[in-house]
Amino acid sequence: MMDVVCGVIGNEDGCFLACLRPPGKHLGGLWEFPGGKVEPGESPERALVRELREELGVEVRVGTALEPVLWSYDRGDIRLLPYLCVITGGELRLLEHARLHWCAPQDFQTLAWAPADLPVLLQITRRY
Repeated sequence: MMDVVCGVIGNEDGCFLACLRPPGKHLGGLWEFPGGKVEPGESPERALVRELREELGVEVRVGTALEPVLWSYDRGDIRLLPYLCVITGGELRLLEHARLHWCAPQDFQTLAWAPADLPVLLQITRRY
């Protein structure tokens, strides 16, 4: 099973950053919380800081861990480790995604999400 981290990045308006996976990539055309694989010897928090810098060009403060999500894709099983995050530096850029969208929890259902992110959405809507 592969550990994958994702950043649930909130803003002062109570919205969360959704990122659209580009066409041609696994799960292309679906929205996700940004993140990626935890490398061997890397903590999940350090992996998340690295991934968000690589994918979005931002620095973040990693906060509270949400409940992990176990999910099976055709490529294999993952353990998705979501964390609440706040941007502390840099400027959001499209380095690996097709689009970015700040989305309020009540509008999550208007986007087509990657399946493993759906349980994370439920956790957020219960909190906010």
